[in-house]
Amino acid sequence: MIRLQGALPERYTTASPDELAGWIGAAKAALGDRVFILGHHYQRDEVMAWADARGDSFGLSRTAASKQDAEFIVFCGVHFMAESADILTAEHQQVLLPDLNAGCSMADMADLDSVEEAWEELGTVTDVERIVPITYMNSSAALKAFVGAHGGAVCTSSNARAVLRWALDPDRTGQAAGDKVLFFPDQHLGRNTGFELGYGASDMAVWNPRFAMGGLEDAEVKATTLLLWKGHCSVHQRFRPEHVAAFRGAHPDGIVLVHPECAHEVVVLGDETGSTDAIIRAVAAAPTGATIGIATEIHLVKRLADEHPDKQISCLDPLVCPCSTMFRIDAPHLAWILEGLVDGEVRNRITVDPETARSARVALERMLAIT
Repeated sequence: MIRLQGALPERYTTASPDELAGWIGAAKAALGDRVFILGHHYQRDEVMAWADARGDSFGLSRTAASKQDAEFIVFCGVHFMAESADILTAEHQQVLLPDLNAGCSMADMADLDSVEEAWEELGTVTDVERIVPITYMNSSAALKAFVGAHGGAVCTSSNARAVLRWALDPDRTGQAAGDKVLFFPDQHLGRNTGFELGYGASDMAVWNPRFAMGGLEDAEVKATTLLLWKGHCSVHQRFRPEHVAAFRGAHPDGIVLVHPECAHEVVVLGDETGSTDAIIRAVAAAPTGATIGIATEIHLVKRLADEHPDKQISCLDPLVCPCSTMFRIDAPHLAWILEGLVDGEVRNRITVDPETARSARVALERMLAIT
């Protein structure tokens, strides 16, 4: 997806950290309850310091929707998160993204045209009425709308198991249960959840949108229960079994926590697998003196280490690769957004057209009803 973010004025790019902090603080104070700042867990500390709420993407969107007094929601995250916030918030609220180039490589791996083409191809070999499309929260509003219009639901890394169970439940009411799921855009979350539910490798196949029929034979499509879109998180896919082996070699009694966006061969080696919030809870519950290796984004790992000095916490990836798109949100962009509001200028507003928002909301509401 192409997004255009112009260069910031020199005033912001050459300012010192103290100057930026002063400007952000002054603007936030001037705006008062009119603005509410959301900070995703993967954000830099210089941004999180100003967040009125921190959390994962969907949790933050729901928080924003509950803040009816806030006219402006500044989402320090990535594009799909701001879209979800715009879908869930009231008409009088405006959602702003400090840097339009803050996208998500995983979300961009499944676009509406590719998914619609896959749906048409599937219809040539099987009954698409029996296929339930499930999209991970890390996807565009357009894909959430597609799912809502085709009887599917959104899922998060916390509730993917419940949503997949719902999709394939032969006893559910309201519509015919599915024989298959088309899961996008993250193949790893889909695969790990499938194994959790008792499905085997033979029940799953990767759908590669670059090839006709996803690179599968007609018989494979008909025999497969979980069709997993060939997408991934560029950060979580970096973690490898050898990272876990190195940590266990150095810390035989250590605890390994793994995000479910990691490859299955890494997940099976962890002591616990869970969403960002689950990892945060697991760290808090670990005993004093525990040594913990975590397979997730480095900003969160470092923040957990700072917040739990009684525990030894490290990232399992020695190259500590950050989420490069999330990393685009910084103090200069936050200051620019907030000072614009003080001056009466709304910058980088994110909007979802009413028709797309309506169908996307259906998919989100189905998820809430399931979980």
